[in-house]
Amino acid sequence: MTPTRRTVISGPPLPKLILGMMRLFDYPELTSPAALARWIHARLDEGLDTFDHADIYGDGRCELLFGAALQSDAALQQQVRIITKASIILPNQDSSPWRIKHYRGTGFHLRRVIDDALTRLKVDQIDTFLLHRPDPLADTEDLAQALEDAVSAGKISRIGVSNFLPEQWRWLQDNTRLPLVYHQSELSLLTSQALFDGTHEAQLRDGLQWLAWSPLAAGRLMQGTIGRALADAHAVTGMSPTALAIAWIGRIPGAPIPVLGSLKPERIQEAFAVDDAELPRELWFSLLEAARGHEVA
Repeated sequence: MTPTRRTVISGPPLPKLILGMMRLFDYPELTSPAALARWIHARLDEGLDTFDHADIYGDGRCELLFGAALQSDAALQQQVRIITKASIILPNQDSSPWRIKHYRGTGFHLRRVIDDALTRLKVDQIDTFLLHRPDPLADTEDLAQALEDAVSAGKISRIGVSNFLPEQWRWLQDNTRLPLVYHQSELSLLTSQALFDGTHEAQLRDGLQWLAWSPLAAGRLMQGTIGRALADAHAVTGMSPTALAIAWIGRIPGAPIPVLGSLKPERIQEAFAVDDAELPRELWFSLLEAARGHEVA
């Protein structure tokens, strides 16, 4: 089946920074519903309303805690937008004799995990649902039907993919009437391959907004040659290393949206306050060279 008619899905654009919830339990001060609700309110006051989850984050506990925070303050449920992902099965979740990490992109599984996410998060609708990884064994028509049914039922609003290659997302797009809206994949000064292997141009051509996970490379940007280059750039521009790393991503055509893993208010404010003014082209390439360890060809 190759659908020729697309179901148009509209919605407000995402903010210029998304807050990733994978490391929620690394912040003990946020692990009560009341404390997390206060933290969410503070982010909403800053203009940040979109929170990135996955069913495997904390083995479901991150979604559970987030949902408890929303339930503790009913006003929050109408103000937040949630991205969540599924299709990865961890070894402890595998009931087979092999206890193996694997992917499960079946319609039956997706219907169940979408319902489970709604229950854990205590919301009526998930703003964006992403397939976390491509499943090489997936029956794509079956998978796509489950997503179409979830959108028709109002359980999710928009769909996308995560960590896919162009032909992988194109095969899915060819088999569903729903538009793929987002592609979430890693992007930072230390992970820039997609800018040089055609993946970025494929996203632009196919109309996928890039959601960039690990934009600060889990703190590794402050080390070695790139750390020294960011310090030197700070001395010239006055921009902090965090601001420079976020601005470097913002300079890329299509304006990829960083998914920030830090939940520290000061780090969030630092990243969100980055001016939309473009980095000089020369500084962009200087930071790239420092990160890669060699000049461009």
